Amino acid sequence: MAIAAAAVIVPLGVLFFVSGLIVNLIQAIFYVIVRPFSKNTYRRINRMVAELLWLELVWIVDWWAGVKVQLYTDPETLEMMGKEHALVIANHKSDIDWLIGWVFAQRSGCLGSTLAVMKKSSKFLPVIGWSMWFSEYLFLERSWAKDENTLKFGLQRLKDYPQPFWLALFVEGTRFTQAKLLAAQEYASSNGLPVPRNVLIPRTKGFVTSVSHMRSFVPAIYDMTVHVKVKRYLMKDLPETDEAVAQWCKDIFVAKDDLLDKHKAEDSFPDSNLHDIGRPLKSLVVVTSWACLLVFGTFKFFRWSNLFSSWKGLTITAVCLAVVTILMQILIQFSQSERSTPAKVVPSRSSNGGEPSHAVHDKKQ
Repeated sequence: MAIAAAAVIVPLGVLFFVSGLIVNLIQAIFYVIVRPFSKNTYRRINRMVAELLWLELVWIVDWWAGVKVQLYTDPETLEMMGKEHALVIANHKSDIDWLIGWVFAQRSGCLGSTLAVMKKSSKFLPVIGWSMWFSEYLFLERSWAKDENTLKFGLQRLKDYPQPFWLALFVEGTRFTQAKLLAAQEYASSNGLPVPRNVLIPRTKGFVTSVSHMRSFVPAIYDMTVHVKVKRYLMKDLPETDEAVAQWCKDIFVAKDDLLDKHKAEDSFPDSNLHDIGRPLKSLVVVTSWACLLVFGTFKFFRWSNLFSSWKGLTITAVCLAVVTILMQILIQFSQSERSTPAKVVPSRSSNGGEPSHAVHDKKQ
């Protein structure tokens, strides 16, 4: 089994890291020679370049795993997806929620301009984290005293973004696990709140700040419920006060919890239409092109270097493959919820003196 797994992981890992480093290099070049003169021209170019990397991950869902992603939504939401700026909030049910979100972004035509609020350590990940940094993802330290100004500055920076973008925000603040659910249920019971069954209690400070700073240039909020239902809300229809916006977010998650109960019972979302979003060839074409380029480049390199003609060359090759395998394992482990820090739910007073808010602490996002 280990040999079979390595036979899959190593080639995919080599393909991803080599192509990713090429993408990073291209992003860095345009960052240096274009961005100082025209930030929006750089953003338009980076949108296309970043998509060459993200499509490899979409390919994993569409063509390697063969997952058929189904979308439940109304016709108006389907029509607007990808044609407007949007703040996307979703429950964080599994390790691949972000990947499913990218699939929808790709279908909507805004994969290269899909951003997210991430933990600060993510930007140091080779290839994927570096590309996120070049693409203006928002990186936070999980300390509101440090993150408040960082988040506000990052949101304001998006005000002149030249093309439709999605900003993804997991307002639960951490991935869903049974241990975290039990902690959230205990907190809800002791504070007279609705006891969750399928979601965690949202952390609303980041959401309230996002709404406050994006009202003027982001027309809609997409409420995404895995597995997957999308409901569009107009930003202008949200309440005006911060306290009311926070409560709106909490109410959305109470409704989401009930919705997931119905989904478990009926295996569908009966109040929404099911749309087949297809499986476009674009990701397959991109991955095939990268693979052909890599094979051709490797063949030329080995012919030029005679790397396999000596023990030293074989050793270097083996070390490189081992490094790629280790990096792939790091990326996989980095996204696993089971490896995240156990949740601690701590009641705390909001900054405005209102009702207590909860904090679910998790070093892994």
